[in-house]
Amino acid sequence: MKKIVIGILAHVDAGKTTLSEALLYTCGAIRKMGRVDHKNAFLDTYSLERSRGITIFSKQAELAMGDFQVTLLDTPGHVDFSAEMERTLQVLDYAILVISGADGIQGHTETLWSLLEKYRIPVFLFVNKMDQAGTDKGLLMNEIRRKLDGNCLDFTGDMQEEEWQEQFAMCQDELLEQYLEEGTADLGRIPELIRERKVFPCYFGSALKMTGVDGFIQGLEAYFQVPDYPEAFGAKVYKISRDPQNTRLSHMKITGGVLKVKDTVCGRDDRGERWEEKVDQIRIYSGEKYEMVTEVQPGTICAVTGLSLTRPGQGLGVEKTSPGPVLEPVLTYQMRFPEETDMHKMLLYLRTLEEEDPMLRVVWKEQLEEIHVQVMGQIQMEILKNIMEERFGVQVVFDAGNIVYKETIGGPVEGVGHFEPLRHYAEVHLLLEPGQPGSGMVYETDCSEDLLDRNWQRLILTHLMEREHLGVLTGSPVTDMKITLKSGRAHLKHTEGGDFRQATYRAVRQGLRKAKSVLLEPYYDFRLEIPAGMVGRGMSDIQKRCGTVQPPVTEGENAILTGAAPVSTMRDYQTEVLSYTRGTGKLFCTLKGYYPCHDQQEVVAAYLYDPEADLENPTGSVFCAHGAGFPVSWDQVEEYMHLDSIFKKEEPVKAVMPKNSGISWKGQQAVYEKMEQELEEIFERTYGTAGKKRREETSGYRGVPGWKKNRQADRSISVSSGQEKRSYGKKQEPEKEYLLVDGYNIIFAWEDLKELAEKNMDSARDKLIDILCNYQGYRQSTLILVFDAYKVKENPGSVEKYHNIYVVYTKEAETADQYIEKTVHDIGRRYRVTVATSDRLEQVIILG
Repeated sequence: MKKIVIGILAHVDAGKTTLSEALLYTCGAIRKMGRVDHKNAFLDTYSLERSRGITIFSKQAELAMGDFQVTLLDTPGHVDFSAEMERTLQVLDYAILVISGADGIQGHTETLWSLLEKYRIPVFLFVNKMDQAGTDKGLLMNEIRRKLDGNCLDFTGDMQEEEWQEQFAMCQDELLEQYLEEGTADLGRIPELIRERKVFPCYFGSALKMTGVDGFIQGLEAYFQVPDYPEAFGAKVYKISRDPQNTRLSHMKITGGVLKVKDTVCGRDDRGERWEEKVDQIRIYSGEKYEMVTEVQPGTICAVTGLSLTRPGQGLGVEKTSPGPVLEPVLTYQMRFPEETDMHKMLLYLRTLEEEDPMLRVVWKEQLEEIHVQVMGQIQMEILKNIMEERFGVQVVFDAGNIVYKETIGGPVEGVGHFEPLRHYAEVHLLLEPGQPGSGMVYETDCSEDLLDRNWQRLILTHLMEREHLGVLTGSPVTDMKITLKSGRAHLKHTEGGDFRQATYRAVRQGLRKAKSVLLEPYYDFRLEIPAGMVGRGMSDIQKRCGTVQPPVTEGENAILTGAAPVSTMRDYQTEVLSYTRGTGKLFCTLKGYYPCHDQQEVVAAYLYDPEADLENPTGSVFCAHGAGFPVSWDQVEEYMHLDSIFKKEEPVKAVMPKNSGISWKGQQAVYEKMEQELEEIFERTYGTAGKKRREETSGYRGVPGWKKNRQADRSISVSSGQEKRSYGKKQEPEKEYLLVDGYNIIFAWEDLKELAEKNMDSARDKLIDILCNYQGYRQSTLILVFDAYKVKENPGSVEKYHNIYVVYTKEAETADQYIEKTVHDIGRRYRVTVATSDRLEQVIILG
């Protein structure tokens, strides 16, 4: 049978588990429908799930839908368990997003929609609880199209109606052309457009009353498409768990080839080192029960025993490992245990739980012998207490908790690390640059292999990625930063792999010590629903909590306030809202991301973190002299380092003969004249006599008449020969430089960018912009990147400051060439101007 993996997601209490029960019952997978309130739902197998009526862990069920063998993955709906839900998204072919008809689109629903968009998962929507009073299909459909996507269409009505056909046709350009020409749209393309996320079918009903469920299943059967899988073996691990016998289970989706019992699978650990392990068992779970099989085909979700090195998000075989999750915990708590508890044993237990849920983030503070954990919220904390007691027989309590802070930097800086005890050697130079909010950590190399062999460069990148780097303000993890390897040196005999690990870590910390560090704190996007008469109180509260709020929107007797505020100031606001609205107010918060801390000085002062006392994360380097290594503090490393700074500018040097050369002053003059003559001949051979005249007017020896006298009068004249720069007389202040770049011309002249442009022009344009930002960072000229926009009707043109460069989009009827020519004409007489273009005609015009 054709295999499909579909996940079911929702905001808590939208009826997700009830819909799962209805699908399983209708398709004949279970004989009797369970109910959440009766505590007998088929997929809520954990005791705490049944007692609290919420889904905590993702579950798997097998059912048949027509020609398809469907694996249904039920995911947690509560925001505290979002990380468990997000891990499941990595293995889905389709998703069902359940929306409560009584509540409409809630804050967490929009977060789920963003995640589905990030992972590019096709979505079917089921609007549940339509049997409840006050639900209106038309109003709900408008809200869905407005808040989620305009391509969400009602599939429960008449699909031949002119209005529906028009909405469907507008989902794709080709469809629209067909509709305008023929007056009808090709409904046969619906499966393809759903798969491409161009159309999102919406169904309405009540899972509890079993209304609308049959039609929903028929729609799923009609519109499913099976993905194409490669022949080579690949699998994506999305979850680690343990069965009642404490056997470790690796839950995975087979994404290529066939997996058999006793097969050897391979993967890579956090350091990129390859490992191999043998499969003992393959289990297909459905609820609590499972079936053991000898092999599984592509598209199958299974649990494998015998693997001890797997982790969630890991790719096996040809499958790639997924990037880190979007949703992260923002609260940290100290765990307190009974007296005389073996803390190292507790740490071992918690490491086991962390393996199953990487977002638990267990932190062992060795000096204090304290265990801290990072969790999403109160509910997850209660679950952790329960698990510790059930599985390990230990009762724990938590302290009041703190915010999880992060750090970044305010501008580019060079970090240098040197590690040279006796018979060891490594030096690393890194460029640390701030990234966009939410970009995380990005690592690249821009180092010549003449300086450092490729294998050493790869090793340095591995060391950069293998650990979480700590900032110097509070010792919190650094984020939203790009680290580029720019230079380094190894020794032919004495360099070992561990040397570069030490040098790399020290380079990061030394750079952070030099940089202007910025403390980041988590922010919430909030939605506050309060009586209209209390808008003033609500807006005042948000401002007191250092938040920003949008103008209120009235919905009936209520007012809706939306905006963003720090998590630290909003933690207890829900209780206050219920108090002053007498139970009628609602506050919905979803994590927005990390942004500059509103009270950085106070937080840093409270942490009392001393980066120099953190011996596990040294900021200085180790050099060698007289046969022994000695430490050098971070602020003196540049005085001892063996390689030049990556920011070093070439200073002109006097072109004078050595003191003991034996050549008289008259002889030196003759040498200089001969040098001049040779350079002039080279210039004429290259550019002709016309070029010579232009050169005499603008630069070089002949550009300053009577150069010998001028030299004696301390006038500066530059001479370039290869990489060497020399000058005569006094040094002048550097002339202001401009670099103008013809954007599209460069893209199509640059092989890599041209290849990227054929797939996506926006990506090629963005990549060129980023490259030029880096280039400007060390050239320090004024860089203007110009793109043609002359074909855009009524376009007034624009100039945008992007980081450290200017990006220009020309106005209607003005080409990039015209803009560049005009700009050169305006500023070329006063400043040094360079134009980058491969257009030969443009080059001639600019030179003229």
